[in-house]
Amino acid sequence: MIKTAVITGITGQDGAYLAQLLIKENYNVIGLTRSNNNLNTSNFKYLKIEHKIKIEECDLLDFSSIIKILLKYKPHEFYNLAAQSSVGVSFEQPIGTINYNTQSVLNILESIRLLQLDTKVYQASSSEMFGLVKSLPVSETTPLHPLSPYAISKASGYWIGINYRESYGVHCVNGVLFNHESYLRGTNYFVKKVIKTSLDIKKNFVNELCVGNIDVKRDFGFAPDYVRAMWLSLQQNTAGDYIICSGSSVYLRDIISYVFDHFGISNDKLIEDPALFRPTDIEDIYGDNTKAKTLLKWEYDKSFFDVLDILISEEKNNYNKNFGL
Repeated sequence: MIKTAVITGITGQDGAYLAQLLIKENYNVIGLTRSNNNLNTSNFKYLKIEHKIKIEECDLLDFSSIIKILLKYKPHEFYNLAAQSSVGVSFEQPIGTINYNTQSVLNILESIRLLQLDTKVYQASSSEMFGLVKSLPVSETTPLHPLSPYAISKASGYWIGINYRESYGVHCVNGVLFNHESYLRGTNYFVKKVIKTSLDIKKNFVNELCVGNIDVKRDFGFAPDYVRAMWLSLQQNTAGDYIICSGSSVYLRDIISYVFDHFGISNDKLIEDPALFRPTDIEDIYGDNTKAKTLLKWEYDKSFFDVLDILISEEKNNYNKNFGL
């Protein structure tokens, strides 16, 4: 039987890699976009899946729009990856971030409840919602203490999913993903920015790398492996919540040093700008992936420096192609 899956946020890093995985698993993949006029298909083209996805317009803040999609496709699985996902932007736009990231989840789950569908829902949660933690590693039982509007919105979506699961029997899984990177990351994300800017410095296109607080630690992983955990979480008979992470953290400063060393860039090219610091920040966070590895049979053993080697190589290859080098 060919299954049908709907993916919101399909044009982003995770959406594209997830679509690629589902296509390989013989799914009929439906991607949702707010408007076809602004559809960015570059990630699909990069993964060579642009002709294998059906794109539908759907405003997640419009209840009737979601109802129409669900009635048309009656999907087996629904992956909600859409969000205002920048922590920095959320401080500048707290109302818009919280409204969108919570109302969209509520609309999806309520639509499925009212239509009495058996659709399994994956809700993209975030490690940011743990915020100020008293002990590490973070597990599925760690209390939430969000430190940003984005984190608050993700915590709200997380509890909405649990409530619909417990109160209405909707099969909703929360995937709590820690930082995960790939070539498809947007240039405003830290690791992508460091590698891309380092290449620009090496080619004399720019003179320096400007960053905020880099004396913090984060748990980083590899996006193509993490989307597999998303899929595995919806193959279970019982819905639950899963932390997807590498299990260790690394200083942002050490990431920069590793990339600079690779390209032979002097540390005087690094500019730490207090204006880029966040109002509040998490000093160190890493997770415990035991539940995902045990129950989902998810396999992951990469150090982030292994991942950096992959990212640097892919970025260099595509950089040279783009500039005819």
